[in-house]
Amino acid sequence: MGSGKTTIGKKLASRLGYLFMDMDKLIEEESQMTISRIFDEKGEDEFRRMENELILRIIQMEDVVVSTGGGVPCFYNNMELINKYGISIYLKMKPEDLLKRLQGSKYERPLIRDLSPSELDHYISEKLKDREPHYLKSKYIIDGSHPDVPGILEMIVAEET
Repeated sequence: MGSGKTTIGKKLASRLGYLFMDMDKLIEEESQMTISRIFDEKGEDEFRRMENELILRIIQMEDVVVSTGGGVPCFYNNMELINKYGISIYLKMKPEDLLKRLQGSKYERPLIRDLSPSELDHYISEKLKDREPHYLKSKYIIDGSHPDVPGILEMIVAEET
């Protein structure tokens, strides 16, 4: 959350001539509900199930760059599917850098919208501790603070050939 997945994903898709897909936006469009509303009305378990169903459809596609939600790799067998059928990239960031980014957009994010600054700092540290073992299964680990889009592009092109 807040690492720049959508921003980098759009740039990569554009340079590769691929379709860009943002999983959260697709879930919102398909359910006709915001992510916040899904969490409020259906709960996190249902949201994670929806993410998994979407992953199962996406892995059948070609020439697409996908921005997943931050929790996607941590549930079901999503990370294994992503690695089997695609090229995974972890935009690794320090907790303090994520805190700076997320403070300005926390009201759009259901998991953090009601947290104070100190609670948000604790939340980020705990989520990274819980999620990073899944993220570290990514094919590539990139510095998310200063991502080198041309370098990432070269890795992907080399992988495809």
